Amino acid sequence: MLRRIFNSAVVLTALLAGLNASAQSGEYLSYTPYSIFGIGDLSPQGSAYHRSMGGVGIASRNIRYQNSLNPAAVTARDSLSFMLDFSVQNSNILYRQGDQTSARNITNLGSMALSFPIWRSMSMIFGITPYSSAGYGYTVHETDPAVIAHTGNITYYDYGQGSFYKLYGGIGHCFWKKLSLGAEADYIFGNYSKYFTESFTNTGYNAVQDSYLLHLNAFTGKFGMQFEQKFGTKTKIGLGATYSLGANMNGTVDYKHSSVGSAETVVVSSHSDTLGVNVAPVRIASELGLGLSVNFDERIRAEVNFILADWTNTGMGTVDGFAVTNSKLPFSATSRRSLRAGMEYTPDRYNVRYWYKRVSYRAGAYYNNEYYKVAGNEINTFGITLGATLPVFRWYNGLSVALDMGQKGTTDAGLVRERYIKLCVGLNLHDIWFQKRRFE
Repeated sequence: MLRRIFNSAVVLTALLAGLNASAQSGEYLSYTPYSIFGIGDLSPQGSAYHRSMGGVGIASRNIRYQNSLNPAAVTARDSLSFMLDFSVQNSNILYRQGDQTSARNITNLGSMALSFPIWRSMSMIFGITPYSSAGYGYTVHETDPAVIAHTGNITYYDYGQGSFYKLYGGIGHCFWKKLSLGAEADYIFGNYSKYFTESFTNTGYNAVQDSYLLHLNAFTGKFGMQFEQKFGTKTKIGLGATYSLGANMNGTVDYKHSSVGSAETVVVSSHSDTLGVNVAPVRIASELGLGLSVNFDERIRAEVNFILADWTNTGMGTVDGFAVTNSKLPFSATSRRSLRAGMEYTPDRYNVRYWYKRVSYRAGAYYNNEYYKVAGNEINTFGITLGATLPVFRWYNGLSVALDMGQKGTTDAGLVRERYIKLCVGLNLHDIWFQKRRFE
């Protein structure tokens, strides 16, 4: 058992190191012009298993896969099982604004989680997952004739990048084999840099640049509940709910106002502000999630989730460094709503003759209202997902593959439309601990 613990610790350390290296490198973890606002583009939560079913999981109780979307789900397991999963993801995105198009391809590490029982009907889970990410770079030209007549042509170039991760640990307890309650502690951390440059064709003017470097962290938590009831001998109905606490963000916002000439850059003014002290507090919104699931004969699973989070009064739309006050794009904060649905079909889990009958096939769909508006226009994301888990070795080990095809935004009102195909590949590892060996 000690050897297994050591090997698991080595895997966990390596994955954490890889995530940290990815967060600190200059590579974009995502690339979308909408990530200029707030703390960037919120990342889908969960493993490849969840991603293949449209992102559902609040009400799911499946002993074969870890469920990090609801801390109460950690109790759905074999009583002696140790479980570990991690994933990588690739995004291919096509952008369109008017008659202009561009494309980008990004690959990075995804989520990682491990869980194990600690006492009878009580279990724990630990993990790390991307929380949000930012990557953008675009140009806007001045169109006001009065301004152009005075200064000449002006080009506004905005760019930035960064990433935030969530490190979490949770515990759950099952009562009467029907009701499971769970709680989770979350630590969100990361860095974000934003640059706003104003350049002139008239050589009599130096370019002007405003930069914001955000070093942020937050402590928060999540509570979860799941209830599953049998109907007859084959059908189970599950209800689930989660509530994530809102939390003040801690850290600093470093600001510089610079004059950029052909020979050198001169910092005209700068200051470092502490959130909640020198500037108004900025918060992560609280979030409510509800789920309903159906499990028939261990072959068919279906689930629907609804999630609501109000970001209106979090300070994202008003505090410098989060709000987009130096750009020509008018962003504002709003409520984020998400509706998700997914299903899974496994022909015969226990078939020992035909391997393909033990494969789990999945499909799903989702529709999100993002937590920001642009010029009063809501930004919506919708898509469909497909995927499968291929059994590997014995127990519940498997290779999960998820394909996400969707669209964010629209070309109406001069906005940017993103069409994407995202591939997520995850490895689910399962082992039995605490066994007593018998020798005859």
